[in-house]
Amino acid sequence: MEFALPNIADRMLRHGEDSSCALLHGNECLSYQSLREKVEITSRTLLSKSNRGECIGLLSANSFFWVTSYLGTMRAGRVIVPLPTDIDPEQLAYIASSTSMKHVFISDKAYRRYKDVLNRNGVTPIIDGDELAQPADVPMPVIQPGEDLAAIMFTSGSTGKPKGVMVTHRNIACNSSDIIQYLELTPKDRAMLILPLHYCFGASLLHTHLMAGGSVVLNNEFMYPETVLDDMEEKQCTGIAGVPSTYQILLRRSTFKQRHLSALRWFQQAGGKLPAPFIEELINTFGHVQFFLMYGQTEGTARLSYLPPDRLNDKLGSIGRGLPSTRLTVLKDSGEPIAPGSEEIGEIVASGDNITKGYWKDEEETAKFFREGQLFTGDLARVDEDGFIFVQDRARDFIKASGKRVGAKEVEDVISELPDIIEVAVIGVPHDTKGEAIKAFVVPNPASMLSESDVRKHCGIRMATYKVPEAIVFLRDLPKNHAGKVLKSRLREMEQDPKKE
Repeated sequence: MEFALPNIADRMLRHGEDSSCALLHGNECLSYQSLREKVEITSRTLLSKSNRGECIGLLSANSFFWVTSYLGTMRAGRVIVPLPTDIDPEQLAYIASSTSMKHVFISDKAYRRYKDVLNRNGVTPIIDGDELAQPADVPMPVIQPGEDLAAIMFTSGSTGKPKGVMVTHRNIACNSSDIIQYLELTPKDRAMLILPLHYCFGASLLHTHLMAGGSVVLNNEFMYPETVLDDMEEKQCTGIAGVPSTYQILLRRSTFKQRHLSALRWFQQAGGKLPAPFIEELINTFGHVQFFLMYGQTEGTARLSYLPPDRLNDKLGSIGRGLPSTRLTVLKDSGEPIAPGSEEIGEIVASGDNITKGYWKDEEETAKFFREGQLFTGDLARVDEDGFIFVQDRARDFIKASGKRVGAKEVEDVISELPDIIEVAVIGVPHDTKGEAIKAFVVPNPASMLSESDVRKHCGIRMATYKVPEAIVFLRDLPKNHAGKVLKSRLREMEQDPKKE
């Protein structure tokens, strides 16, 4: 698939009206004209400071500075490397070394924290607020969209070292075009962005709305959900995107259901499975708002599939089918597709122009997950008679209890049916006779009188005995990453070392 403007930054800046707000943050509005000017200065500054294809770091909270640095780097033909604001110093040093990073766009706060690490690795900071002198007018590099990298998005790796997903200009253009199509985004759309932009889901919200000529509201205060809801009302947001915990917190820890959100027309949810009771609560409360349940991975740029809102009633629990430009198949270990409508389970495999090039300087992991132009996701699923895909669980999250395979998501869904439950995560823990025992970590409403026996009794009614959790732990919050995704690895560490609770 070819695109008229191969440089993805130019595609994102093309359609917005000069005077329209591209970005809003607090009381500030950055118009498309101002955004274009800032990106132009940033890109030309990089032309004088760096070489084509060079990796440029980005370490800042969501802000106008983040967006202009991101787009300016791509436009200059350099490769942006977005990083979380509380990245471990050792990981920062590893990423700086592996990418041969020489420059980093960084907030003043982050620079104070990481100054020594950057100095030791020879990385020159470009600090938010520094004046960028515009160099002479020279041509922008010609981009080969299918080959040239736009970004390296680092994710946690199975070996303990972060893995850098290599994203091309074409990957972003293809995936964003598909999302715009099924969401029917227009210049009138205004998204509330609470997800970090260094996370592919947050970045995709920026990509799609700028490409559609719409606007994005930046809000970094989701720890105070009422302030986010105030912002949504004031700025007339047409949509909000989040991971499961986003909606669980909004529904059970805020005045979300009582708010007057007259402009709201869609919800986007990805980053894990939101239990069915919460989806039903959203639909029942906001009947006029379309709920887009989506599935994706950083390795697929952002999105791989979605479930149309009009299929929620008859296909609840499904991730839908592949995007217009994405082909999804579910394969057995033999490589043959599983039979639709059967109880067979296989691995989801994706192909299309949104599938990235692999992992940065990691041939072993690339060969493991990227084969013959296809992405092997590691997610296990079945397919119904209509071709809709139902994820059963990540391969590593299945629990072998008494010789039987139990999906953690199934147990989490059942526990979430209890109205006092805000969040739940289920893992398998070593057991002398069963191999693994099921353990549930539960976050109840603070005013709840819910007991372990109440949870266990409900599970016993809804599921076979071997699926009922043997242990239930009540927590005030579940451990999460920047994007709000639950860290089951942290729960497993807590199990091995109770002091970490």
